[in-house]
Formats: sequence, structure tokens, C-alpha cells
Amino acid sequence: MTYDLSQQVLRTDAAGMPLDWISYQEAVRCYYAGQVLYACGNPLYTVHGGICAATGKQSVLEINSIIATAGEPQSRWHHRANYTPPLSNKTLFSRDDYMCMYCGNDFQRSDLSRDHVTPISQRGVDTWNNVVTACKRCNNFKAGRTPEQAGMQLIAVPFTPTHAEYVYLRGRRVLSDQMEFLRSHFPRRSPLRKRLQANDRLRFY
Repeated sequence: MTYDLSQQVLRTDAAGMPLDWISYQEAVRCYYAGQVLYACGNPLYTVHGGICAATGKQSVLEINSIIATAGEPQSRWHHRANYTPPLSNKTLFSRDDYMCMYCGNDFQRSDLSRDHVTPISQRGVDTWNNVVTACKRCNNFKAGRTPEQAGMQLIAVPFTPTHAEYVYLRGRRVLSDQMEFLRSHFPRRSPLRKRLQANDRLRFY
């Protein structure tokens, strides 16, 4: 069987709260260090190890798409109400589904930019709630103005993702079981949850 070795494993804390993405090599190290408490999701990799001199049998390690690990103190603050994940263009564009929030068209990452709804020149801040994805044409047209001043309208209101949402946004290729696991940790009224549900309905029909 051929595996896609670039596929990431979702790591959680002991309570099952999402932490981050790790490679299969990191997952193997967690197993051999005795840090894995349990696994869920679908089988992802089968890793063959060394041969036991006493039995002559080769060790085999099954790695699932989601593993829970012990001793993760960072999870104590990742899930606080006042936690704000770091802002980057990659996660911003992913939050907005690689769509310009002004013209509504989809673009490649190279054609997108970060726009400050209230411009920095007008005392705007570089935070999740004040930035949206914009194509370079719309951003250049808006320039140092607010949407109202430029006669433009936002398609969606910017929001700050929770840590579970942030983990989802950082995923390179999120498998269906990983997506369902992460989505179960999204707030009930999460705009991201609503978008994924809408995408599911479109695929169904």
C-alpha cells in the first residue's frame, strides 16, 4: 500500500481538545515516548519498525488520523475565552475561503492581500476583527479608505477564530474524519461552521 506521507495527524490533549498538526514522524515519536493516550479517526499509516531478536517478529505501529497526547500545558490557555490565535495571511485567506470580501470572486493565494477594514492610517488595528481577504485590485481601489468611504460593501463580517477553528484553518489537507472532529469543537454560531455545512449541502445536491 502507498501512503501520502505528507498527510498530517491531528493531535489533541487528554480531554480531546484540538492542539495542532504533526507529521507521521512526530506521531511515531509520541507513541514510542508513551505519550499517546488514545487514538480515534481512521487508520492513516502503518509503520514497520525493527525486528525483535527474541521473537523474530517485526514491530508494527498503526497510526490513526487523530491522536490524544499527555502532558500538554499549552492547552490550558489555548481554550480560554480570551485566547486569540496569531494572525497570518495563510489562515486569514483560509478563513475567508480564498474569496475577495469585496467583489466576491475566488482567487489564488498569490492574487490575494490583507485589507484593513478600518485602515491603519485611520487608527485601524491589525487584528482578526479588522482584516479581510481582498484581491489586489479591490485593495488598491479601496486604498486608505473605509469601505463606506470607498463606496464598497463587505460580503461577510470578519471574525476571530477559536483555537479549534484556527487549527482547521492551518491544516494543509484536512481529512473528512478530522474535519468532523474539529467541527464538533466549533462554536454553535460559528461562521466557519455555517460555511462548511453549506459546502456539505452543495456536495450532497
